[in-house]
Amino acid sequence: MAGALLLCALAAGSQRPSPEGDDTAPYDTIPLKATATTALRHSGENVIEDTAQVLRPFFLKLAQKQEPVRVVHVGDSHVRGHIFPLVVRHLLEEDFGSEAVEDDKITYQTSGLATETGKPGLVYHILGINGAEASTFNNEERAREIAALKPDLLIVSLGTNEAHARDYRAEEHREQLTSLLKLLKDSCPSAAILLTTPPGAYPKGRRTPTGNPNTPTVCSVIRDCAARQGAAVWDLYEIAGGRTDACRNWTSLRMLKPDGVHFTPDGYTLQAHLLRDALVKAYNSYARAGLE
Repeated sequence: MAGALLLCALAAGSQRPSPEGDDTAPYDTIPLKATATTALRHSGENVIEDTAQVLRPFFLKLAQKQEPVRVVHVGDSHVRGHIFPLVVRHLLEEDFGSEAVEDDKITYQTSGLATETGKPGLVYHILGINGAEASTFNNEERAREIAALKPDLLIVSLGTNEAHARDYRAEEHREQLTSLLKLLKDSCPSAAILLTTPPGAYPKGRRTPTGNPNTPTVCSVIRDCAARQGAAVWDLYEIAGGRTDACRNWTSLRMLKPDGVHFTPDGYTLQAHLLRDALVKAYNSYARAGLE
């Protein structure tokens, strides 16, 4: 399987001292799983950009291990398909504890919401809607639904459907996403927000050399809104190879489905490992600095 080429040396176990041998860190650090990206041509560095350090309170709660720490992952069909966020959930449960949730069986036909036990550990709720754009979640009803889950971290994965709009307008996208972020911050004032960019896709019905021409603009809008609204950002598009190579990489690895938009289980699994490793890198950086 193509994914096996990339998901190498997945380490067992959860917490231990720093992989660099630093056992003086104020909090335990988490070993990376050595997810290789060498097969992704011209891949960007797999990191979360958090210039405002908005993830610090979330990471502190994870490190203290005193209560349930909740992630709510909202997004479009990449999230609604459950494979991508569910793999992230299981990986983070290995890292930070699974005692906070029941061992739910989650499939495409079920809800992606976790059943909480009340014990300390990681809770990862999945809330995806097929065809979703920023405007889909930009209303009071959706905001109340998200706030009721009491998130400590909100992961927002949108942009693919905006990029496929026949008359995509960057300023309208910017306005909708800015409004959504303000609504989420008002509704969930204690939640850190992490925006992710789309993984890349082809225009509907066509396999062009560089993929959907709107995707770079969509990603630029997402990054700009993150910077202006005090959110962190994980730029999966650039990590996957950006304009020149993202779609070529997914295609050569046979991780794109025939529609050129959605991914095989291997594709979503690779993306999940990449997001988990990016989160762990950021967590380890804060843990070594003391977090407080």
